[in-house]
Amino acid sequence: MIELLEGGLEGAVELLRFSMEAIAAFCIFVGLVTSVLAAVRHPQRTMESNFLLLRLRLGSWLALALEFQLGADILSTIVAPTFEELGKLAVIALIRTFLNYFLSRELAEEEKRESQLRALKETMKPNH
Repeated sequence: MIELLEGGLEGAVELLRFSMEAIAAFCIFVGLVTSVLAAVRHPQRTMESNFLLLRLRLGSWLALALEFQLGADILSTIVAPTFEELGKLAVIALIRTFLNYFLSRELAEEEKRESQLRALKETMKPNH
């Protein structure tokens, strides 16, 4: 009976892990498509402004994808993990957490720069 339950749990966890990896891939795809569409739709923007917007858009989707990937990695070690699997998970989690941390920090800086740029443009508009 326990073996049957373990098999069912392993199958469910594997399906959930696969789903989370698929969602992560989908997030990257959506980020790519929305960034390309934004670049094509607004070619009149200044190069710097457009570049910042594209980085923010794509970076946000990449950060979300990293979260799903980390969740998938955790799921892969739920059912009877070995010390080797746990060690790999620890290294992968550490790398992805650092990537996400620095990406989030950079996105916050880019958003701040973008808002400062917008504020500067507003102050430079002639008053009528």
